[in-house]
Amino acid sequence: MKLSKLLTNVKPIACKGDVDIEIKGVNIDSRKIENGHLFIAMKGTQVDGHKFISKAIELGAVAILLEDMPEVLDDKVTYIQVASTEEDAGKVATMFYGDPSHKLKLVGVTGTNGKTTIATLLYRMFREFGYKVGLLSTVCNYINDEEYPASHTTPDPIELNSLLAKMVDEGCEYAFMECSSHAIHQHRIGGLDFVGGIFTNLTRDHLDYHKTFENYRNAKKMFFDGLSKNAFAITNADDKNGMIMVQNTKATVKTYSIKRMADFRAKILECHFEGMYLEIDGKEVGVQFIGKFNVSNLLAVYGAAIMLGKKPEEILIAMSTLKSVNGRLEPIQSPEGFTAVVDYAHTPDALENVLNAIHDVLDGKGGHVITVCGAGGHRDKGKRPLMAQEAVKQSDTVILTSDNPRDEEPQAIIDDMLAGLDTTQRKKVLTIVDRKEAIRTAAMMAKKGDVILVAGKGHENYQEINGVKHHFDDHEVIREIFGIK
Repeated sequence: MKLSKLLTNVKPIACKGDVDIEIKGVNIDSRKIENGHLFIAMKGTQVDGHKFISKAIELGAVAILLEDMPEVLDDKVTYIQVASTEEDAGKVATMFYGDPSHKLKLVGVTGTNGKTTIATLLYRMFREFGYKVGLLSTVCNYINDEEYPASHTTPDPIELNSLLAKMVDEGCEYAFMECSSHAIHQHRIGGLDFVGGIFTNLTRDHLDYHKTFENYRNAKKMFFDGLSKNAFAITNADDKNGMIMVQNTKATVKTYSIKRMADFRAKILECHFEGMYLEIDGKEVGVQFIGKFNVSNLLAVYGAAIMLGKKPEEILIAMSTLKSVNGRLEPIQSPEGFTAVVDYAHTPDALENVLNAIHDVLDGKGGHVITVCGAGGHRDKGKRPLMAQEAVKQSDTVILTSDNPRDEEPQAIIDDMLAGLDTTQRKKVLTIVDRKEAIRTAAMMAKKGDVILVAGKGHENYQEINGVKHHFDDHEVIREIFGIK
């Protein structure tokens, strides 16, 4: 593709060199540059891509999109200066890959919790309907039934458009994707065309990046502000930020709720560890999920399917067959009659929701709740004491342990969590740095009818310690301890 065509939606400040050259590839990672490529020098949060311009040229880059012109220019290379490479990367990638999002019905899901569940269930439901479908999620990316590993909740604009283009090539009609606050703020989804957006909820998270809750909220809101008048915006009316998200959107707004009047409503009729009976818009359905937050998630799925033209009856039939997403409220029964529940909950709100769901099932049956949890290293430290408080509030015993300590000392993270507890609360708490031993201790303490919540890692099959990912899977550990396969 000609460089001049690639720059169709970009407003250069200055150009040095030939813009009619042929571009064979686009990259923001200098290590992936090959002959004939355009290198986009991004000023990232960790590394400034401008430092790798010479390396990109060595590897064969024939054009550079940048913000700061080098003092010395290579006369065989074209330099395009723009105000923000972060903003323009998505526009260039969209053009290079043939604007794939306009050839799909693309739905984005954003919020603090529930993104993975909603996007994945929509993907599974529309596969069940017989469509070719793509999924972009925290757990994994899929094109129909082919799996593509996920490294971020939302990929960078190059990888993102490449995956969307593959979906188009494979005949996908629909695509569902998680839109993280980082991706929205960093314009990773810039240039994409969404037929719809879903807001789940908003609680404290990622303040290490966004600094304030208002910045975090506004990053999410940017997604809805950017939707077109032909799109739909489905928002959670039970969240206090639900209507703020859509107050400036041009899209058609629909609401869902389990507490108040809304376009899509539901209530729980019965609840067991195996699932729930719900009433959704006046019709009963059995689902293989538990917890009020999962009712909200299923309502969002129901509402999106309605907005995409499906009939209520066929949606509810498909919904009854759906299973929980890997690492989201997954129960594992022990031979001794107690239950372990694996969940990805790694924010105070997510922990509260999961523990509420467990208590809804126990419902006065006398079982005790033992919670095993930690907090990630090099992430928002402010949520650590809040998570400990939430765990203690709804558990009979709490075992604080390692999550992904990354480059921090595990004990220091646990100490930050303990700082949120008073003397009385600490009497309910044990600290065991080794995660496997923490889970083993919980299993030794549990009796028939009790529930062990193992929170924080969910679908992850690794533990990151000192920058190295070691294999660690909560499911495997629990099954080994329980003596089951």
